[in-house]
Amino acid sequence: MHSKKYEVEIGGKKITAIFSDLADQANGSVILECDGTVIMATAVISKDGDKNPGFFNLTVEYLEKFYAAGKILGSQFSHREGRPSDQAILAARMTDRTIRPLFDHHIKNAVQVIVTVIAIGKADPKTLAVNAASIALHISDIPWKGPVGAVHISKEKDSENEKNDIKINNYIPNADEPVYSLDLLVCGKDQTINMIEAMAFEEEESEMGKCFDLAIVEITKWEDFQNKLRSELGKEKLSFPKIETPADVIELFNERVKPMLEEGLFSKDSKKIINESETIWKSIIDEKYPTYDDKDKYVAHDYMHHYLDHAFHNAALTKNMRADGRALDEIRSLYAQAGGLSSTLHGSGIFYRGETHVLSVLTLAGPESMHTIDGIEFSAKKRFMHHYNFPPYSSGETGRVGGLNRREMGHGFLAEKALTPVIPDKIDFPYTIRVVSESVASNGSTSQASICASTIALMDGGVPIKTPVAGISIGAMIDLEDKSKYVLLSDIQGPEDHYGDMDFKVAGTKDGITAIQLDVKVDGIKADILKEGLIRAKTARLKIIETIESQIASPRKEISENAPKILVTKIKKDQIGMVIGPGGKNINAIREETGAEITIEEDGTVFVTGRNGGAEKAKKIIEEMTHEYAIGDIAEGEVVKLMDFGAFVRISSGTEGLVHISEIAPFRVEKVSDILKEGDEVPVKIIKIDERGRLNLSIKDANSEFFQPKK
Repeated sequence: MHSKKYEVEIGGKKITAIFSDLADQANGSVILECDGTVIMATAVISKDGDKNPGFFNLTVEYLEKFYAAGKILGSQFSHREGRPSDQAILAARMTDRTIRPLFDHHIKNAVQVIVTVIAIGKADPKTLAVNAASIALHISDIPWKGPVGAVHISKEKDSENEKNDIKINNYIPNADEPVYSLDLLVCGKDQTINMIEAMAFEEEESEMGKCFDLAIVEITKWEDFQNKLRSELGKEKLSFPKIETPADVIELFNERVKPMLEEGLFSKDSKKIINESETIWKSIIDEKYPTYDDKDKYVAHDYMHHYLDHAFHNAALTKNMRADGRALDEIRSLYAQAGGLSSTLHGSGIFYRGETHVLSVLTLAGPESMHTIDGIEFSAKKRFMHHYNFPPYSSGETGRVGGLNRREMGHGFLAEKALTPVIPDKIDFPYTIRVVSESVASNGSTSQASICASTIALMDGGVPIKTPVAGISIGAMIDLEDKSKYVLLSDIQGPEDHYGDMDFKVAGTKDGITAIQLDVKVDGIKADILKEGLIRAKTARLKIIETIESQIASPRKEISENAPKILVTKIKKDQIGMVIGPGGKNINAIREETGAEITIEEDGTVFVTGRNGGAEKAKKIIEEMTHEYAIGDIAEGEVVKLMDFGAFVRISSGTEGLVHISEIAPFRVEKVSDILKEGDEVPVKIIKIDERGRLNLSIKDANSEFFQPKK
């Protein structure tokens, strides 16, 4: 093996890039190592573009191997890795969203980037993955306008000085509760930012802007390092000339289609007109040029998108004109509805923002329903989940139903991050919480509408969230000839999302930001534009929250009667085994008797979930089992066994004591059965506890008048 090593320091940590002939069939490859975490990235471009699907064909895979964590998972029948974990899908999306804008999309050859996690140490594999993918592409012969750098910026949640405790590349594996008050991944190049993924506990806009500036400083170090690597190791880039649109095709478009677009492009029907014009244009091409192959047809069809891109940019930059005629900072009409669908649901919310409509439904369950995560980075249980669905009818189309795609996963997780900071603590609200958002009509940023609808559903269901959360997407139209010229667009809709340069999703409360996701279609966005976007997003967010609160001002005082009841009690750690019993005998008996589910935490916290009184009954049994009596305590008990020398009385589940014959009554008792019989309920007082924990009880000391001499 031939190999070379190069080192760079980012955020105070040494990162080693290793180049060898290990994966020498790939167009580019690298191994990155930091604090024991090892990532390998490869980049490959296909030999030709004959099987091009009609768009730029980039796939990014993030492969987790359990050997990386020294684990063998799976059943006894299969120990191979199965479907990608949620974290792997999200990591692949983040890498994809970072590198995709930097390709020339006229390239028809397929490009594939595969990142493999080889070992898990003390560095974040997801951040290293983006940088490794950039290096593999940058040194390869694949045309790409990189490099990019990725940096993780965070504040620890339990930090005493959260506002100033900003750390770079401070990796803490996520557990069942958030570990950061700010969890921010920023990617970019050339003093600009082209991808952001963030969760925050109501971070102020000004503070978030400072983090952007800090990230750019560290990203520049990554760029300098990668440019050095390319100067020593880089291959000559392949050439894929762009096919120009034939003049006769342009003339035909201007004659047959352009007039239709000019007539209604900037109106409330713009989306409909674009769709109709695209269908007509394709049929014209098929009719006029029957000999065109797929490549020629793609070039001709694509000209319409170039026209629309220019039309929307020109109108916004020169006339402050938007596709649907709104002002640049105007939000579409808003509507909110809490509940009202069915009394069987635990909670529901409907939210409209223009033609984007989302239905969110809440389900509450006990701790036993928590989602178990067993991955290569951590093993944990998750009590709050948000799931997002985008059925084909929401965009007026037919298509496959079922399964889960990366887009749905990413949108669902973004809303989950936005809402997590306001979810009540487990000890205060021990329910497992699942919200499902159905995108039922789509015309721009359904993910942010999902956040709004989910907030409504949570409050409708009586979940005591700390404050409402709303999300909005801010777009941008930038003059590529003079990038100092730009306009921001509040609440982007379909055409502005498709032809605009930025999709800047910002969610938060009245007091601060809870989540950010940035995607771009240009090389990058200047930090100053993003800072302005944060302010624009806050203004829109406050208006949306006002609409939500006009429908439901605060969480309902009671949860749905259809939701299970959860009661909480506490036992000592050394009592856990007694409650569970040998082989689960005791706890299973309680479950069978009461119908309740019982979850016991390692610290002795017991959550009892049940319906129709089952939770109350199970809690009482557990508290009786674990109650530690002291001398002098008074209790009620049942006589369970008579002996010549006294009677045994059960004062709680699993706890019995002896009442000696002399302690039954304040007079002489000749025969126990003259006074007591099995099943009697009697008051008792604990008068002695021996060294083995056995109880001696007294009825006469508990109530001297309980038994009177028989006549």
